[in-house]
Amino acid sequence: MMQPPSSATDKDFPWWLVAAGTIAAGVAVFIAVNQLYAEVFTVVAKGVGITIFVTLVGFALASALGLAMALMALSNRLWLRQAARFYVEIVRGVPVLVLLFWIAFAGVPGFVALWNWLTVPLQTAGLIGELLVRDVSLLWRAVIALTIGYSAFIAEVFRAGILSVDPGQIEAAKALGLSPFQRFRLIVFPQAIRTILPPLGNDFVAMAKDSSLVSVLGVADITQMGKIYASGSFRFFETYSMVAYIYLILTVGLSLALRALERRMRKARA
Repeated sequence: MMQPPSSATDKDFPWWLVAAGTIAAGVAVFIAVNQLYAEVFTVVAKGVGITIFVTLVGFALASALGLAMALMALSNRLWLRQAARFYVEIVRGVPVLVLLFWIAFAGVPGFVALWNWLTVPLQTAGLIGELLVRDVSLLWRAVIALTIGYSAFIAEVFRAGILSVDPGQIEAAKALGLSPFQRFRLIVFPQAIRTILPPLGNDFVAMAKDSSLVSVLGVADITQMGKIYASGSFRFFETYSMVAYIYLILTVGLSLALRALERRMRKARA
């Protein structure tokens, strides 16, 4: 007969983290003593700042837009609900890479043309200048694409979390005379965030990985720096090993931080 584990502590001890940390430390030592890998790491690591910027800004904007879509989807107005559903279903049906190309080479030029057409009187009066496509950098086109792509998924996360709140508490808040904004801020959101946080954290980690897609536009993130170095040195194994190593450090670190936050929130609730 199979014996139960001796304790929950033994069962839940993160041996995987010990193994991963040992490997990561060993690789770090190897990089420090090996001149070739140290050079590759130095070059590739120059893209870390862009990767972090794209991830943080893109996720913040996607969360704001996703929350707005979720509130529209739960609105009492039919046209708002239908507009939110249209947005979510259409955006979720387009691969992120395709959306990236569309925003960069079709959406932004189309918006620039529309903006210039709408602001002709202001341009004629000399109040503003003509907006050019090149004025919108490829970096911001990539951020906009990731924002739109992830906002549709985050909208569903927010919608599910809001729906998980007991309707009775909302009715009680109405009886107390709280406004819709007060009900959302004081009653709904503090409870919904406990349900929302785990899947929202998963989307955050996923965006950190999908930020590598911006390299197809030539944005100098980690992946792009690796591509440039590998194409010039033909050191593909060394280069992409370093690229994978840096992404693993970032994503595993994010995952651990999010789990710690979840545990803290569970303790606070208890």
